Amino acid sequence: MGVTKQDRVIVIDFGGQYNQLIARRVRECHVFSEVYPHTIPIDAIRQMAPDGIIFTGGPNSAYKEDSPSISSDIFSLGIPILGICYGAQLMAHLLGGTVKTAPTSEYGKTIVSVQPGSMLFKNVSMDTATWMSHTDYIAEAPEGFTIAASSRACPVAAMTNAARKLYAVQFHPEVNHTVEGQKIIENFVYGICGCQGNWKMSSFVETSVNYLRKGIGNGRVLCALSGGVDSSVAAVLLSKAVGKQLTCVFVDHGLLRKNEADEVEAIFGPDGPFDLNFVRVNVSGRFFDRLAGVTDPEQKRKIIGEEFIHVFEFEASKIGAVDYLVQGTIYPDVIESGLGGSATIKSHHNVGGLPEHVNFKEIVEPLRLLFKDEVRQVGRELGIPEHLVSRQPFPGPGLGVRIIGEVTPEKVRIVQEADYIYREEIDKALQGWYAGTVDGLTKRGKKAVSPGERKGEIPIWLPDQYFAAITNMRSVGVMGDGRTYDYAIALRAVHTSDFMTADAVHLPWEILDIVTNRIVNEVKGVNRVLYDCTSKPPGTVELE
Repeated sequence: MGVTKQDRVIVIDFGGQYNQLIARRVRECHVFSEVYPHTIPIDAIRQMAPDGIIFTGGPNSAYKEDSPSISSDIFSLGIPILGICYGAQLMAHLLGGTVKTAPTSEYGKTIVSVQPGSMLFKNVSMDTATWMSHTDYIAEAPEGFTIAASSRACPVAAMTNAARKLYAVQFHPEVNHTVEGQKIIENFVYGICGCQGNWKMSSFVETSVNYLRKGIGNGRVLCALSGGVDSSVAAVLLSKAVGKQLTCVFVDHGLLRKNEADEVEAIFGPDGPFDLNFVRVNVSGRFFDRLAGVTDPEQKRKIIGEEFIHVFEFEASKIGAVDYLVQGTIYPDVIESGLGGSATIKSHHNVGGLPEHVNFKEIVEPLRLLFKDEVRQVGRELGIPEHLVSRQPFPGPGLGVRIIGEVTPEKVRIVQEADYIYREEIDKALQGWYAGTVDGLTKRGKKAVSPGERKGEIPIWLPDQYFAAITNMRSVGVMGDGRTYDYAIALRAVHTSDFMTADAVHLPWEILDIVTNRIVNEVKGVNRVLYDCTSKPPGTVELE
């Protein structure tokens, strides 16, 4: 029985803002994809033998000497190549076409007219909405290329040379604004590159466990387990590989969400389903003492980070010599650090922000090739409960940055209770929406009229992140026949794809009304609830 070759399409980065997104879109086709800098040697690509190559966009002009480029030898490898935006212009420039400043720049939604016959546009509408973002354009396609699409201001919106397996589009098929963009990427990946779509999380888990088990051998492994998605999945993956050789240190600093510390211990502790040495360190008093009287948000962050490291170092010293230290690095971290490649175990000099005095040889980064949604899927494959796998993003300093002003045990209690109610009611509303008892538009913009139509859709009001925070404002209220002077809770809910920018969600008033009434009635010390309508920028996702 033969071994199935894993599909692979690599992305060559020329400084494009969507480099990660292109790799994501390819992986959505169940084809493995990595991002490499444009300086990657051609011999390395030849040895890698990918099924396809995608050139990203970029802010430069392909015809300028100092612009990012690549050896034209890449076009002689016989590997299908898709150039996107700058990548398309670079392909044209290197192969003898003409690229110049466009008489009319195109930004935003643009209708492109597609010529029939190209595999790249199979089953794509003759007039399709795309997303353009360019100042330069391909004025003349290279010899041997056929113009496959055009727009009002761009005569070469796409060009193809099927004989050489070279394809280029001026627009961005990877963004959602290009309506049939994923179909174009699938045409390239499946129809042109011949990929089968065999990249699955189940195979990733099996391969990684075997690789880690072999690489670590009898070594001792230490993991700083925060309870977050990345560190939790990394810990369980290591436990599958090396069992009791792994020790997980969980620092409970008292700034977690309601019941969170106990939930983490229930899953990863001695009574949980995973075979690892779990050490829970309860040090909330130590953190509260250090934070007493501190109101500056940056100072709070620094104190929390320093104390965490001190506690972790102390607990690690009890364990003794450690061969490997686990880090929950994921692929966006790798790309943003300007790194490429696919090694799973790396030397410790590449680690940032870790204790300097812990005695370990190397760092293990089992998730460094995965995006966040893929990490969640690995967690499901490993049997981690859904409420932990799909949990909301949570800041490193915990509730310390969701408490304006001084952090006190009383404020922590208030924000924990309010946040718990908020998340509970969002969950209830989502369940009701799918059951057909809560109405609303979907993110696809269609009015759902029955539960059956909602399958696979998401209500437009469902936030990407939502939480409650406590302001430092106290105001007068009336409860019963008495006067109150209590805190105001701020509710936050945002839509975001990258957390670099975010828009406030228009939550249905019915949900906000229920949440407000419950918080005011059930959380002692609160008499007012506010909703944060600020986008990012000018605000931030977190309050501090």
